[in-house]
Amino acid sequence: MSLRKRIIACLDVTGGRVVKGTRFVDLFDAGDAVELAALYAAEGADEIVILDIGATHDRRPALLELISRAAAALDVPLTVGGGVRSLDDAAAFLDAGADKVSVNSGALRDPGLLDRIAARLGSQSLVISIDAARSVAGNDWSVRGVSGTLETRRDAVAWAREAVARGAGEVLLTSIDRDGTRAGYDLALTRAVSEAVRVPVIASGGAGGVEDIVAALTEGGASAALLASLLHRGMVTIPDLKAALAARGVSVRPLPSYPSPQEVAAWLG
Repeated sequence: MSLRKRIIACLDVTGGRVVKGTRFVDLFDAGDAVELAALYAAEGADEIVILDIGATHDRRPALLELISRAAAALDVPLTVGGGVRSLDDAAAFLDAGADKVSVNSGALRDPGLLDRIAARLGSQSLVISIDAARSVAGNDWSVRGVSGTLETRRDAVAWAREAVARGAGEVLLTSIDRDGTRAGYDLALTRAVSEAVRVPVIASGGAGGVEDIVAALTEGGASAALLASLLHRGMVTIPDLKAALAARGVSVRPLPSYPSPQEVAAWLG
């Protein structure tokens, strides 16, 4: 029996506020990070990802106080990324309440960072975040770092394999070409990485509607779909999305079930 697919809400954060744009630019303010994280979790998001998109550029770790407040407000797993350059940075995120740490540019500069984090903190807590853009030839994808601004000349599929071999327990794969466009996920990229590794792959970048998400979770082979713009702009709700996925035969995790006031009163006696 196949594992149920996950719906993950992504919050790109700068200065404590959630922002979103297209292909990593033209950002708009979407609201308070902790409030949105709690809202999406209550609506049925299976996980929350918070990425401090300015941390690497500013040469600082993500905001620990924000992580602590978000973790306290959530009852679903929390992944945090941004500015992770050392084992100590990763450990600080987990100590602040995160369940997983997402590493991107730090691992591109020092691949051994993945080995050290996995050895000390466990592969289950380590996510390799890969931002990839299609090459000029159009038949492969190259990895970019520092919020998509640095061309590394690394092949995305090969880097995913190496990162997993070094201990990453999950891959967060973002298509820079599709990010924020609502033109659909890059299914060829998603499928290539999903087939290359034996860990869950999270598809990110380009969701425009239910059919795009279905395609990423089936044709693309992804274990989870990451959503940002669709949620921030109110174009879809998580309960409606999960219902639509289930109706199309995609196995998803059930929505949270809370007792009614009458049930609570009866339990209290």
